[in-house]
Amino acid sequence: MPARIVLGEDQALLRAGLSRILQATGFEVVAAVDNAPALAAALAEPDVDAAVVDVRMPPSFSNEGLVAAITARSARPAFPVLVLSQYVEPLYARELLASGEGSVGYLLKDRVADVDNFVASLSQVIAGGTVLDPEVVAALVGGVSRDHPLERLSARERETLTLMAEGRSNAAIAARMFVTEKAVGKHINAIFTKLDLPQASDDNRRVLAVLAWLEHPISG
Repeated sequence: MPARIVLGEDQALLRAGLSRILQATGFEVVAAVDNAPALAAALAEPDVDAAVVDVRMPPSFSNEGLVAAITARSARPAFPVLVLSQYVEPLYARELLASGEGSVGYLLKDRVADVDNFVASLSQVIAGGTVLDPEVVAALVGGVSRDHPLERLSARERETLTLMAEGRSNAAIAARMFVTEKAVGKHINAIFTKLDLPQASDDNRRVLAVLAWLEHPISG
């Protein structure tokens, strides 16, 4: 069965375009709404599998879409949500990931033009992954105190964690860093150990590592 998607986007042309893209690539759009109350109602339906939402929606165009997404995830932990935004707003990414459960994405709307990447990102979110726009990742880069666990990471481990924050797979990280997947696996295991992450599935630990990165961004 195709994944049942709720789409929240107030711009009519973009909403129609997203609906066509989703339907053409194997998803079922069960609701396409243009305001926060309608979005909240659609997300409350129990048979919805995931949501693609704009951060800012009527009536106030502040963060209604984000609030609706977070509310849905409170009622259904790890409910997959891909948030689209016109602007780089790192705080929203932090709020989405705050539960540490994954199944979230934050992309700039410009990324929708790359249909394959957009669909792949949504599929990754539905599968439990975390996808952050590279520009959002770049905006989060900063310094941390010397005694923070992130300071234990080597330069290669920092690079690996930054690419993990962008939602890249081990294979994609290996290609980007010009190393083997085995080497990437070693870097990731070292990250888990140095960040004192509890034993759990690798997917969950990846989310926790990215969350640690978001709470205390590392310098590149």
